[in-house]
Amino acid sequence: MLGITACVSPQQQAAQKEDLLAAAGFQVRVADTPQRLAAMKRLPPNKFVTRVVNGQPVYLYADPLVCRCVYFGGQQNWAAYRQEVFAKQLADEAQMTAMMNQEAWEMGPWGWP
Repeated sequence: MLGITACVSPQQQAAQKEDLLAAAGFQVRVADTPQRLAAMKRLPPNKFVTRVVNGQPVYLYADPLVCRCVYFGGQQNWAAYRQEVFAKQLADEAQMTAMMNQEAWEMGPWGWP
């Protein structure tokens, strides 16, 4: 599993995370004004931050490199995102298992070293 993730660049990792955020319904706001750019720079890059607005949690994710934007979502979006991440992990593990089984099958005639 580490071999697969090690080949992915930080930009690709951020883009993959952003695909999951979009699938979970997070809203994206581009930092297209000096005020938005300054506000985005006050957030840690590529990390989630939780703020409380009107008594409700709002989840923020700033990406200064790939999209120069901030993703905003509520509790429902956060729950959907976590579910998407879990589903992706399961799919990645299934793919890794299939690859390992394929490799084991191909080595069968020669036996284990």
